[in-house]
Amino acid sequence: MYDIIVIGAGPAGLTAALYARRAEKSVLLIEKATFGGQITHSPRVENYPGFIAMSGNEFAEKLLEQVTVHGTDIEFDEVTAIKKSDNGFTVVTAAASFETKSVIIATGSKHRTLGLEREENFVGEGVSYCAVCDGAFYKGKTVAIIGGGNTALQEAVLLSEGCKKVYLVQNLSFLTGEGALQANVAKRDNIEVILSSVVTELVGDTELKAINIINTENANETTLSVDGIFVAIGQMPENEPFADVVELNDYGYVTAGEDCLPKSKYEGIFVAGDCRTKAVRQVTTASADGAVAALAACRYIDNNF
Repeated sequence: MYDIIVIGAGPAGLTAALYARRAEKSVLLIEKATFGGQITHSPRVENYPGFIAMSGNEFAEKLLEQVTVHGTDIEFDEVTAIKKSDNGFTVVTAAASFETKSVIIATGSKHRTLGLEREENFVGEGVSYCAVCDGAFYKGKTVAIIGGGNTALQEAVLLSEGCKKVYLVQNLSFLTGEGALQANVAKRDNIEVILSSVVTELVGDTELKAINIINTENANETTLSVDGIFVAIGQMPENEPFADVVELNDYGYVTAGEDCLPKSKYEGIFVAGDCRTKAVRQVTTASADGAVAALAACRYIDNNF
């Protein structure tokens, strides 16, 4: 039986595993896809304390090496359920099951994509899902924000500070963000709002050069020359397997505060990172959650076993 099983190997999960191992707890880290999570999509990370710049992949590799050196067990598999057992929990995966005293859910969330051909190929080469992360690389250039909600409007304003031109492309005939944000967007001379339009094609060879859009009301097609686009059409948590042990909000996020204690009928379950309800989703806040959740799990084990 493990002391702690961490589900998910993004910055939150990796940090949780590191803190738990340094507290001399036995730890199993289960990841179904890629170490690092969303940060691996960023070609250059400049907002993590202590590092001038590095790629998202480099950041993930350093964290993985660190937790491995400290003796974390690693399993590549998909967790399908968490079940309460007499002495703790059973974490069920597609291929096996594991016993543990406590669980840290750190499955993160994934950005909704446009679903266009070659979109994944252009990630880091003109397609981004985070203006806070990558906006500085487009200073003096022309970009497009895809979306019309709060995040899209906030990112449009942020990018307008440094970019020559910002297109805001919304599929609806109106913006859905808050009125104050819409007013702020309207004040910016270099932001052009394009309504009732969807992106139909990403244009370029190895780097994005333009996007084709179509107006959903009159079917007019337009090509916008851009250096990059920022997709801001929402995020998708992957918490469905845990719905019977923790409370999920209407958007699928685990209901929890800064103490990383989810609303649950069971003690011994903790949550960290982008998969929980929170206002700021950045690599630094994910790592902070990992530390908080791991220390809380260690206290739980020390007090109950």
